[in-house]
Amino acid sequence: MKTTSFVGNVLDTEKFIILVWRSTRVIGTGNRRLHLSLNLNGLGFHRAGWRHPSSQPDRVFSADYYVELARTAERGRLDAIFLADTPAFVLMPGRSVTLQAEPVALLSALAVATTRVGLIGTISASYSEPYTVARQFAMLDHLSGGRAGVNVVTSAGDRVAQNFGRNSHFEHATRYERAADFLTVVTSLWDSWADDTVQADKASGVFADLDTIVEINHISEHFRVRGPLNIPRPPQGRPVLVQAGASTRGRDLAARWADAVYTGSSTVENGQAFYRDVRQRAADAGRSPDSLRILPGLIPYVGSTEREARELRRELEDQPEPLAGMIEELGAVLETDLGGLDPDRPMDLALFPDEATYGQSVSRLVRFRQYVHEESPTIAQFAKWVRGNLGVVHWIATGTGEQIADQLESWFRAGAADGFNLLVPLLPKGLDDFVDQVVPELQRRGLFRREYEGRTLRDHLGLERPAGRRSGAGPRPHELHAEA
Repeated sequence: MKTTSFVGNVLDTEKFIILVWRSTRVIGTGNRRLHLSLNLNGLGFHRAGWRHPSSQPDRVFSADYYVELARTAERGRLDAIFLADTPAFVLMPGRSVTLQAEPVALLSALAVATTRVGLIGTISASYSEPYTVARQFAMLDHLSGGRAGVNVVTSAGDRVAQNFGRNSHFEHATRYERAADFLTVVTSLWDSWADDTVQADKASGVFADLDTIVEINHISEHFRVRGPLNIPRPPQGRPVLVQAGASTRGRDLAARWADAVYTGSSTVENGQAFYRDVRQRAADAGRSPDSLRILPGLIPYVGSTEREARELRRELEDQPEPLAGMIEELGAVLETDLGGLDPDRPMDLALFPDEATYGQSVSRLVRFRQYVHEESPTIAQFAKWVRGNLGVVHWIATGTGEQIADQLESWFRAGAADGFNLLVPLLPKGLDDFVDQVVPELQRRGLFRREYEGRTLRDHLGLERPAGRRSGAGPRPHELHAEA
């Protein structure tokens, strides 16, 4: 494998950037601030995290446990809690079961246990009905006082499809066509009530101005939805929309619809390339590039000393696991048999499947290919790297609070990120360490809020509230009911 020298796990190019701005920086960046969200996995994002002495795996489905984590995130003034999800039981070779909490139920519980932190849940546009999702997240937005967000994914793998009446997953192009159609329906439903529809006028007896409610009557290849929604327009107008695709179609979908984009950039250079690309696509779609936030994933190992942080990372990554199991798992991810190959041969890009026919996450496939191109690992090295990096290509930062703040600042100032989605390897310890050591350093530099300055998730992200309408074209529900 190609060797690269590290300082606090930062590549030499990033080290150079840090040294430059350290010598010239002015504290503060005007009105622009970092955004931080917590990608909440009850066991921590390192696959061996649950085995650490500080872990609490017996509490993984306890409401009190998640409330404690959410309140820690809120104490750190984080923008949001984010729940990833896939609606399938997936057991990879050589790997224990991955447990995932159902997002809507958990976020509803957290909505009444917190007051400011945003609440973002993942749904599958491939296997969800838009009317149900529009209702769920409109209600969550009301219950939380305007803190809801929805991460729209297309899902990956045949095992998901087989839970919803299909033998195989939709083709890549179809998934994204359906997702765009899904978003059209959901946003139309949120807008089917005007902001001032609810009058609640006791004197006149008028509860709602029915002339401001419209049916959307959406008919397409993928959905037939009459509407309107049976819940008033959400406090944010629309809950925040999040997207995480890295493929060309995923980027186009994000550029057209997303308020925030989660990505797997692993270096400043590919972070900058993704940042520029998606913002340009947004401009091409007729949007302001400043209307969306780019948030790469960050895996932080925080210690009171650099040595302590590195020891924590080593402690998790050195958990024994047979190489054969790791290679078998890699083969399952790549949908190819690697068992008969010499583990010490270079990992060939020809072993990667075609994106157009790949049945799993194309975003992950793109990130894997990028890593192999840049680092030229052997099959064994790549399999170990995939295991140690949670099966994704995210940036790993290891060091003290100051060192990690240095790295976050370098990405931010270099135009590689608007903020970060934290994939904490070990819970609850890793979250406490980040909030207590990294956040105060970012606040000291004027890069992160000391207090929440608004109440909604859109406020936290600096996003405008989508305008509603006073009335709309099309038949009114009460008129159609009268005809029936």
